[in-house]
Amino acid sequence: MTYEARDLNLTDPTTGYLNFVLYTEARLGVASSSLNAEVSIEASQTVTPHFQEWLSRLVRCEPNAMHCTLVEPTRIPALFHPCVTEDKDSPSAISGSGCTCHRTFYDPEFGLPVVGKHFKHVGTGGTDQWSYQTYAPLELCPDDIFSRFFTGRGLFWARTEKGLLSILPHRTAPPSYGPSPRGWTAAQKALPAAT
Repeated sequence: MTYEARDLNLTDPTTGYLNFVLYTEARLGVASSSLNAEVSIEASQTVTPHFQEWLSRLVRCEPNAMHCTLVEPTRIPALFHPCVTEDKDSPSAISGSGCTCHRTFYDPEFGLPVVGKHFKHVGTGGTDQWSYQTYAPLELCPDDIFSRFFTGRGLFWARTEKGLLSILPHRTAPPSYGPSPRGWTAAQKALPAAT
């Protein structure tokens, strides 16, 4: 049997592209779950002004190895599928109008990956919402210092003297931060851990 040269295909899931990786270079930043705290942002948390400000600065990009660390291994191929709004025949499309796609971004201030997960259902009482997964930065940008602390819908944010908004890591806390005694106690315990 003679040797037959083949091209290495790293993007076709049917040929096992995850079984062989030669090299990857994180040109936008370096993060990992062993160093950075993962932050999950549910759809109900995306309505705050702080979240919207953070979302507006994200830059859409092609998926890379950093994004793959933010999803389950079985969902990695979905990072490469277009949204149903871009392609009605996408593998992430549901009945031509629903969708379970992912979009990849990076935070230009910290170089951190962000994965948005779309859930669109057009049946009775249809839903069209996004949730996000990212890493919290390890530190503020050089030559900048902490100025203010914000919290809203279970997310913690820091604003620096230069006006940069950064998401902060936090422990999973009880969902109630309302006026109930249990809620305020939970918030008081969570705040020192986040600052």
